[in-house]
Amino acid sequence: MTETLASLASEGDTAQTDRVVARPAWHALKRAVEAIRPAQSKDGSVDFAAEGAPTCSQLTREIDHAVAAIQELAPLLPHDAAYHRALVADLRRWADEGFGVPDFLDSLLAFHPEKTRADGRQHLVVFPMYTQNGNPDRNLEAVVLRVVWPGWLARLERERFDNPMFVGVTFEDFTPGYDTNSAVLFPETIAVREAPERFSWGGIFCDREAARFRRVIGAACDVTSLRLPDDAAGLLTDQDRCQQTFVLWDMIHDRTHSHGDLPFDPFMIKQRQPFWMYGLEELRCDLTAFHEAGRLAAEGYAQGRDVQYAVLLDRLFRFPVTGARVRNYDGLGGQLLFAYLHQHDALRWTDNRLTVDWDLARRVTARLREEIETLYRQGIDRPKLVHWFKAYELVARHLAPHPGSTWAKGPDALDLSLPPRKLVDEVLPDEFPLSLFYEALGKKLRKVIESTRGITATAPAASAA
Repeated sequence: MTETLASLASEGDTAQTDRVVARPAWHALKRAVEAIRPAQSKDGSVDFAAEGAPTCSQLTREIDHAVAAIQELAPLLPHDAAYHRALVADLRRWADEGFGVPDFLDSLLAFHPEKTRADGRQHLVVFPMYTQNGNPDRNLEAVVLRVVWPGWLARLERERFDNPMFVGVTFEDFTPGYDTNSAVLFPETIAVREAPERFSWGGIFCDREAARFRRVIGAACDVTSLRLPDDAAGLLTDQDRCQQTFVLWDMIHDRTHSHGDLPFDPFMIKQRQPFWMYGLEELRCDLTAFHEAGRLAAEGYAQGRDVQYAVLLDRLFRFPVTGARVRNYDGLGGQLLFAYLHQHDALRWTDNRLTVDWDLARRVTARLREEIETLYRQGIDRPKLVHWFKAYELVARHLAPHPGSTWAKGPDALDLSLPPRKLVDEVLPDEFPLSLFYEALGKKLRKVIESTRGITATAPAASAA
């Protein structure tokens, strides 16, 4: 049945309206956490012999303040009652045992945001953890978040894109570990004595992704003189619409990691392989989201078309020039998409102006997805090393490898008596360097990208039309 996303929006649950971050107890909790964080080592423990370190009794008082604040705020969040009880116990045990390497497994196992997905529902989360693309140390962090789960999204997940682990969220407030580029809350980042057999949830901050998209893509359009269609330009001026776009994109992308003609070992399991394999996997998931979004658009879902614009623009502009060049697999995927579209005349850079044939771009993007899907399907019958080489050939057909690359010279240049994981050492940190176009674009966008650190939904409207 054809129905628009807007027609289902009223079905969302906005049960929680009393903002945790407006309470004095939240600010007391932040102060306590921010007093503890500087004393922690990389693994989350506290070295009291270090110069300038606080005493154990001082940190214990801060734990007491944190516990009191959590207990005061907990009644606002009855759906998290079991988690908050376990959290208080984990904090007190950490203090009682002298602030060694923290172990918050009990509270992690008690936290289940995926079981109570309701639009607008708040969660108060405190864990010792690193923040992906943010702080690499397992510091104590506190974050208040709000679930994005409108009725239209719940229905699509239930009927078409089953993803029971996925939780779309927005920031309410956070401690310094999230004043970074991190846009996820993943259980595997949390300090525990042993990893659970399986994780049951994963949170992605669609407000940060949307705000970052609006600012960077707006600047990129200005720099390249790209004129967007009116329906795409609206994404850059409407934060809520952009958030809705990203939560749909993320939900489909996330489930794709376990769907399709995959190698025997799912790509989300940590394994050592060349970074272009991760790049192709992430791109495959985005192109699947692009494909499914096209089907939704054809059925009358306006946000399907928004996802298609977002995938193309974010992949083409932001991904290739964000972050370091060392094994930057997301950047590689963006470079590949740009080159593929350019080589098939879907986009042109002429007279210092970028133009895109959007209808052709959709058709050409579908062809790239088909090439990657074929690679995967055939890879099931190939040895691992042969699969890696075939993937390298796919990328190298469109992107020039580094002139010093050993892998670019083919199998004869490698010691094939070594196990595949050892041959990964021969991969250059930047196996496929940026093109002239992206080198110039990266310089133009560097300050804009840096300005998105810690960004949330308060980002100003983009200037591009």
